[in-house]
Amino acid sequence: MYDLKSFDELNVGDRVSLGKTITEADGALYIAATGDFGPVHVDEEFARGTRFGQRLAPGIMVAGLCTSILTSELAGIVGVSIEDRFWFTGPVFYGDTLTFEVWIAEKVEENRTLIWEASARNASGLEVLKARATLKFPRRKAQP
Repeated sequence: MYDLKSFDELNVGDRVSLGKTITEADGALYIAATGDFGPVHVDEEFARGTRFGQRLAPGIMVAGLCTSILTSELAGIVGVSIEDRFWFTGPVFYGDTLTFEVWIAEKVEENRTLIWEASARNASGLEVLKARATLKFPRRKAQP
């Protein structure tokens, strides 16, 4: 049911790539759940007047897809996120298909943490998101 990968099973360089089309439904669910009714996300007329010319998908929603890919496809669910940094490097519009790359950049044995990084690119190859975050794993159980 859940992927219970241990810290010891994960290695620097482990990587996964996934594609995802950002839909109106994704945005509506995220906006309803968070209350992020920023007009650039929900008001077409307002968004036309911005430098983007159309509505944007919420950036944190897109960033959340990185963490979802991390836990569902790469590192499993045992680790707990203790720090997340995201850089929104380009616009994401509803209907964009993004390719997410998520990888383990560092492994720190002393404190059982992984530093993972991610990048998302649109179909034109423009990087729209970068991430760097820390995942902490529990201590090993004492041997009897």
